[in-house]
Amino acid sequence: MPSVSLSKVHKHISKKRGAMDSMHENSRDARRLRRAGSREERLSHHAGMVQKARQPYMERIQYFHEAIQDRDEPLSDAELTELILRCIHRDNEEITQLKSERRKGRPPTRREELLNQRTETEEKEFKTGFWLPDLGDMDVFLALKKWNGHWAGLSSLKFLRITQEGARQASNFPPKGMS
Repeated sequence: MPSVSLSKVHKHISKKRGAMDSMHENSRDARRLRRAGSREERLSHHAGMVQKARQPYMERIQYFHEAIQDRDEPLSDAELTELILRCIHRDNEEITQLKSERRKGRPPTRREELLNQRTETEEKEFKTGFWLPDLGDMDVFLALKKWNGHWAGLSSLKFLRITQEGARQASNFPPKGMS
């Protein structure tokens, strides 16, 4: 049986004469409403989970998108490594500010812990291969400059992984493991 959205089920049932007023708990219409409502809830929960999983990658790509806006040509390997290091340590000012605001002997705040954890994770990733768009390629560079900020707009870009030593490896989108 095809699943129908909650609004369509509600609209269909409300068209019946007196259906919403005299509906009892275990009627077919009540079951349809409950089933459609639970499906709607599952879909919204899943969409939220997917959005939350994509968030770190979106923030990273947005950082690179903003960093190249004033440039006209693709980045060299040295410039790309420098940009990656700036990306990894982009929260250092906020971390030092949070440390200075904290009284001596107090544990770090949740925000400070999260920022430190993200920095450490990205440093480890840079040792094995930092995932980012191939900003050395002119086509990818121009496409990222014109990017609209949506996840679907990234599927046409080429991605790669760059290690601290400078090794480059082609990667795919969305990132899966060390691809």
